Amino acid sequence: MKEIVLDTETTGLSVKDGHRIVEIGCIEIEDLIPTKNVFHCYLNPERKVSESALKVHGYTDQFLANKKKFIDIADDFLKFIKGKKIIIHNAEFDISHLNNELSLIKKNTISKENIIDTLEIARNKYPGSGISLDALCKRFKIDNSRRKKHSALIDCELLSKVYINLIDQKEPFFQFKKDINLNARENSDEINYSKKIIKPSTNELENHKEFLKKEFKKNFF
Repeated sequence: MKEIVLDTETTGLSVKDGHRIVEIGCIEIEDLIPTKNVFHCYLNPERKVSESALKVHGYTDQFLANKKKFIDIADDFLKFIKGKKIIIHNAEFDISHLNNELSLIKKNTISKENIIDTLEIARNKYPGSGISLDALCKRFKIDNSRRKKHSALIDCELLSKVYINLIDQKEPFFQFKKDINLNARENSDEINYSKKIIKPSTNELENHKEFLKKEFKKNFF
């Protein structure tokens, strides 16, 4: 099953105040393992970044001025997420901004039925405890030392690991090499993944059946 881990950065908190998206990051996972399919872009929000948002992600008006507008990447973005569940931490925030952008260019909005909100999962699972992304990384002993500021792709990478822990699919860590740029300002080609699926061979399945038959006869006849 393919899913999309998604995060956005914006010019401010509320679409009601006219705030817009400045960055979209998506990492595709299949059976909880990240694939090589990544969608990432910085966007010209066509307005100024608020001081509070600048402190969070550090993207200046000058940095964003020559980036594409949402309308320029909308079709590619919709194609990337089409038909897949979308995993978001605090989905209400990201979806409100994404649907605002889609509405502005007369595109169909994203249905809440396709969303898995890890914030809600964490709130139900750990009532009264810290459920921010940083707090969950600490709980699950996930290294978030590269998260100096918020960055959509780095946050997606961390969230994919948090998600696995939240749904109790945690397994021993394996390391794989991957050639993706997780941040325009920071490159990392080594990522820890936490799930590996090994399917038994036909011969192993047959041997298992024979073993069960022998055990059954031994114990019941």
